[in-house]
Amino acid sequence: TEHSFQLFWRNGSILGAEVTVGKKSYNTHVVDVDGNSPVKIVKTESGGILKSQFFQLTIPQVVGGEDIFATIRWSQKLLYDNGQFSVDIPFRFPHYVNPLPKLFTKKEKIQLTVNSGVSKEVLLQGTSHPLKEKTRQGEKLFFLHEAVVENWSIKDFTFSYSVYSGDVSGGVLVQRSTLRDYDDRDIFSIFLLPGNNQKRKIFRKAVVFIVDTSGSMQGKPIENVKNAISTAVSELEEGDYFNIVTFNDELHSFSSCLEKVNGKTTENAINWMNLNFVAQGGTDIMHPLTEALALLSNSDGALPQIFLVTDGSVEDERNICRTVKTQLTNKGSISPRISTFGLGSYCNHYFLRMLASIGKGHYDAAFDT
Repeated sequence: TEHSFQLFWRNGSILGAEVTVGKKSYNTHVVDVDGNSPVKIVKTESGGILKSQFFQLTIPQVVGGEDIFATIRWSQKLLYDNGQFSVDIPFRFPHYVNPLPKLFTKKEKIQLTVNSGVSKEVLLQGTSHPLKEKTRQGEKLFFLHEAVVENWSIKDFTFSYSVYSGDVSGGVLVQRSTLRDYDDRDIFSIFLLPGNNQKRKIFRKAVVFIVDTSGSMQGKPIENVKNAISTAVSELEEGDYFNIVTFNDELHSFSSCLEKVNGKTTENAINWMNLNFVAQGGTDIMHPLTEALALLSNSDGALPQIFLVTDGSVEDERNICRTVKTQLTNKGSISPRISTFGLGSYCNHYFLRMLASIGKGHYDAAFDT
């Protein structure tokens, strides 16, 4: 018989998987589209499937009663919000994988190593499974959970912690490449913690929100985006600047120029969104990007930023990326940062990642819309 492993996750990328069944072992390997690879690949009818937020690997010829050992490696972002780091790791097991309790004792074991990267005090804020701190060695903390359970875990493993810092601090994390990693280069990450010093000077911002109002955004997506943009505008500080641009086959702007944030302009912007966020027409992304860059060409010393939200596919993504890169290069050090947010599984997420990378911004997505 065959046995399938399925993994669902919100953020991250699969790096590889190894499975041992009896005396046989299987592992994944990245190959070219044409099938060129320095490693000999066994051709079987079984195989795997990798999509956004979903990974499945099918193992052939599994005999009843055999032990299966699986190791799945992936990389994902450690989220940071309001001084707190958090991670959400897939750890839910479907009910049908639970063996009969009279025949097998089910043990659940979680070993967690946290490398904070800083010498500051680290405080555990929350965890989905009971963890016991074993040791601390400099910047590293070691936790363990081990217990006999009636059923495998039915919830993902979540863990959050905070690092005390009264001022700006930072560090460098270094990670060596793992076994069978197709990219054998080591990696490093530089990070900064903002701290909780409230007396620090805050830079003024100039923000242009670009929102897709094409026909595919109709219903829940357009309503969710409208609420999110309304919240974002309301949270801007007085002295900041903003504008809102919607696009489908046509382009519409809240204002012909950047508006200074105050109670009146915020209220007007929300009223304008209630009237103009109507889903219809097609998707033309280059025009609103050019408009946003023009609006931010004179941001009066404020930090220029662009936020693009769309659920559409893009046909001329290479030309768009090339054009935006040229325009940002010509603007020099004061060029706007471009952040992107994709909605749904039919969106061109690769394009949005590339655009955010070119714009030195952030990319994120919501697939369940």
